[in-house]
Amino acid sequence: MTRFPKLTPEEMTPEQRAVAAEITAGPRGEVRGPFIALIHHPELARRLQALGEQLRWKASLPAHLVELAVLVTARRWSCQHEWFMHDPLARRAGLDAGVIDAIRDGHDAAMGKDEAMVLAFCRDAHTSGRVGEATFAAVRERFGLQGALDLLALCGYYTLMAMVLNTAGMPLPGNAAPPLK
Repeated sequence: MTRFPKLTPEEMTPEQRAVAAEITAGPRGEVRGPFIALIHHPELARRLQALGEQLRWKASLPAHLVELAVLVTARRWSCQHEWFMHDPLARRAGLDAGVIDAIRDGHDAAMGKDEAMVLAFCRDAHTSGRVGEATFAAVRERFGLQGALDLLALCGYYTLMAMVLNTAGMPLPGNAAPPLK
């Protein structure tokens, strides 16, 4: 049972309806995932929606690396919902299935240099709250400071989304089995 019930338009305040309309008009196309919970705080939902749109659809990094950062974060926080939604997105973006499965199952896999660099960067950020000098320098060299900031923001944003989803207790779409063991 979710702690934040899904609101119908009739149950929403005018502010909630306005934010729901903004979310629906954007690339998400509907109020779903963590925004089912976040809509209970419409101004927070509005601001987080805009940040998420920037990070997911307008980042300076290729889509498969954005999705890699999301999956590393979902695995770090054992967020079933985040993993369930982003696994197929990562596959469609071209992230190798072996890399996805290795992250899910907690083992190493062969991967390209860019993927290995992003994986190390995100794991550093999630392990200690800071990225080591050599790892940061490699990402800065390859993707610039904007790319490094995109990765840090992806880790932070999707950590927040994982915490919202994990706390909300929403079932997976179609009552699917949890993908993370």
